[in-house]
Amino acid sequence: MITDIPMTRGLGSSSSAIVAGIELANQLGNLKLSNDEKLQFACTIEGHPDNVAPAILGNLVIGTNVNGRFSAVKANFPNFALVACIPSYELKTSESRNVLPRKLEFNIATHASSVSNTFVAALLTGDYKIMGQMIELDQFHEPFRQAMVPELKPIRKLGHRCGAIATYLSGAGPTVMTIIENKKVDNFISELKKISLSLEQIKIISIVHDGVTVM
Repeated sequence: MITDIPMTRGLGSSSSAIVAGIELANQLGNLKLSNDEKLQFACTIEGHPDNVAPAILGNLVIGTNVNGRFSAVKANFPNFALVACIPSYELKTSESRNVLPRKLEFNIATHASSVSNTFVAALLTGDYKIMGQMIELDQFHEPFRQAMVPELKPIRKLGHRCGAIATYLSGAGPTVMTIIENKKVDNFISELKKISLSLEQIKIISIVHDGVTVM
């Protein structure tokens, strides 16, 4: 198996391997698995649908575990560019998880959930200003992980200056992702190169709408 997804960078390299393995078995064994069957297998292995579901289905996917069965809803993501700022260092998911609290105060948890709900509503109704604000108001993981990724704050600050929609920590990190209009990408990357950051790569990523495919 060959992949160009950097490992231990918060870009879903392990999830892509799981999805690829299932599809290889599907093709070689002529299993004729449906997308839902692939989803159930992948989520059982991964433990959650966060990365495997969009890899299988494509586009924007929101999912969860409902009584032992994984459900995923596919929706359209707006035509924005995603600029991935990939640091030169690795950050294992296990290490990134260790800094997360085991419990949250009730008021923090309810606020964090309302932020997530408002993000989804803003995204689906095309209110991208509110969407971006909600992305950057995450209370579940970024406040605890941002100390491990010093690039997050300066890139987010630059994103605001360059008119980006939002900047956030990709997965468990350390990759920092910025959602931005296509016409603003060149200027954003040009400005990125002017500030001192420990980046290995800057990649422009586009949304794949069809999910896993056999070429």
